Amino acid sequence: MATAAPPAASRIAVVTGASSGIGAATARQLAAAGYRVVLTARRKDRIEALAEEITKAGHHATAYTLDVTDRAAVDEFATAFKTIGVLVNNAGGALGADPVASSDPADWRQMYETNVIGTLNLTQALLPKLIASGDGTVVVVSSTAGHGTYEGGGGYVAAKHGAHVLAETLRLEIVGQPVRVIEIAPGMVKTDEFALTRFSGDKEKAEKVYQGVAEPLTADDVAETITWAVTRPAHVNVDLLVLRPRAQASNTKVHREA
Repeated sequence: MATAAPPAASRIAVVTGASSGIGAATARQLAAAGYRVVLTARRKDRIEALAEEITKAGHHATAYTLDVTDRAAVDEFATAFKTIGVLVNNAGGALGADPVASSDPADWRQMYETNVIGTLNLTQALLPKLIASGDGTVVVVSSTAGHGTYEGGGGYVAAKHGAHVLAETLRLEIVGQPVRVIEIAPGMVKTDEFALTRFSGDKEKAEKVYQGVAEPLTADDVAETITWAVTRPAHVNVDLLVLRPRAQASNTKVHREA
């Protein structure tokens, strides 16, 4: 059973994929910035532990177990709120690095469902609450993969292009409403799980992604960027912010030290 979502209040920030990595770091930083954060993810134990950590630090956090691809569950979740201030669509991820000719269509489908349909589900369900707040913000955490291709990334690139287009189109369609649409597109970020999940738990393959790169981005780097964009004055919309480590010039050009 999912834990109960908090009653409606001003300055609520919903963060999806908050059980680890960028999502968890963003939840911590938004809470420190004064938001009442609602942590959503499928792993109940992880988000409950994080909510307890944030609460012990003197901030406000609630955990709500949620699969963003389950529309009925998302709609039920949305009924807990009259208004919210921020939605951070962070849930996503990559699976596999095979060429288009031999990649698994099931992996493509799962990536699209999580990265695109999950973002669509939460955005549709919570958009009326964001509008009702009078000052709402939708954040889509995409990727540099949403802005350029690379070999072995076909399915993930396709999904993140979808997330980028969703954000861009939504911004056009709701102009005039009191809601900003922000896209944050990180490049190489080293977290505990991203590459490991992509390669089905193969630690050797996961480590090779970052081999020789002196300082990849961290989850905190991205979370700080998200928090900065969200906390700009209400009339300032950061349409698209691309961030990479200094060692990464593009998706396909990375400086690796010997």
